[in-house]
Amino acid sequence: MTDQTTRSFQMTGFDKPLVENVNPVPKATGTQVLVRVKGAGICHSDLHIQDGYYDLGSGEKMSFEGRIQFPFTPGHETTGDVAALGPEAEGIEVGINVVICSWVGCGECAHCKQGDEHLCSAPQFIGVNKPGGYSDYVVVPHPRYLIDLGNLDPIKAAPMSCSGLTTYSAIRKFGKILNNVPLVIFGAGGLGLMATGLMAKLDLAPPVVVEIDAAKREAALKAGAAVAIDPNAGDAMQKIRDAVGQPVLAILDLVGSSDTAKLGLALIEKGGRMVIVGLLGGDIRISVPSLPLKSITLQGSYIGSPAELRELVGLLREKGLPDTPLDRRPLDQADAALSDLRAGKVVGRVVLIP
Repeated sequence: MTDQTTRSFQMTGFDKPLVENVNPVPKATGTQVLVRVKGAGICHSDLHIQDGYYDLGSGEKMSFEGRIQFPFTPGHETTGDVAALGPEAEGIEVGINVVICSWVGCGECAHCKQGDEHLCSAPQFIGVNKPGGYSDYVVVPHPRYLIDLGNLDPIKAAPMSCSGLTTYSAIRKFGKILNNVPLVIFGAGGLGLMATGLMAKLDLAPPVVVEIDAAKREAALKAGAAVAIDPNAGDAMQKIRDAVGQPVLAILDLVGSSDTAKLGLALIEKGGRMVIVGLLGGDIRISVPSLPLKSITLQGSYIGSPAELRELVGLLREKGLPDTPLDRRPLDQADAALSDLRAGKVVGRVVLIP
């Protein structure tokens, strides 16, 4: 690599390892901004992108076929410094550290017009539909997708644009109920540990974490969980109820499997809310009368809006980043890091460093 070239670790097809490619450093044109990458988080969604589908259950899949052009550079959790501005880019300075809001919409649909670009049906998501952060440089279409990190560590802050935003947005969906009852969190992977850390930043009670892996349960306790419970242990449901100490009214499912969804529906009490974020896959059967009879809310939550990311970064600039496990690896270990994540060997988040 030279000053005129950039490395990218790219997919050449689905279900294939990443390969290294070297290309000229891209130019920023129009309103574009060129960002020099300092940290690129590895998200479980990157595995789904590598596989080429989401598992919808009952043998059905949602394919990425036709949505991605190869070679493709993943990475939607990216921070860096502003390296260059296109001639029409305004309101941002070269040299500042920024987090990239990867959730770029079409700008024309109803969701985009109300600020919910993450829900756009024709997305241009950086690292999902457009080249992302597994590279030395990323081109961002407009300065509005860049948020000044201030004094926050850009490497440690890399997961904020997905792991942080996704859990922040999901926690906010519970509203004032979390002022009175503990949150039950399913999963202590990258999202679960982030959510646990954010609870303290939001001045909320420590959550009850449910996780099958012993090392991740230990990490959850270190991150601030009140208790960490193995769902495969005997009397797991009663242990969860005892840990909550009152009716279970708030469950955040960060796994998103048939098993966790079924467990949540069995636990949730009258008037409760379960928010599902995880995308592991599967399906569930729901008794229709149980919804009105128990007056429960079953809600999905997908990433979060650009405005919520700005709120989150503002909060963390004031209170500091969550102290969650971070595995810093060189960029050229991208494929090995994906393999470790797939094998369940990662506790917390891996961040690639060019």
